[in-house]
Amino acid sequence: MTDRRLWSYKEIAAHIKVQTDTVRSYRKHGLLPPPDHVESGKPYWYADTIRGWVSRRPSNRRSRD
Repeated sequence: MTDRRLWSYKEIAAHIKVQTDTVRSYRKHGLLPPPDHVESGKPYWYADTIRGWVSRRPSNRRSRD
């Protein structure tokens, strides 16, 4: 089953336990995947998109070994 809930910077920040501004910085520097949806100029990502991104982040690869 897929999770198609849309997450904003705030939900992403809560999920990865960082400040919202950190997530904005990740996007600015090309570290986040492209948004799945943009509404009124605001980006949103599917929860599954972010969970997949988190699982591939280099900082998480070591913890799975």
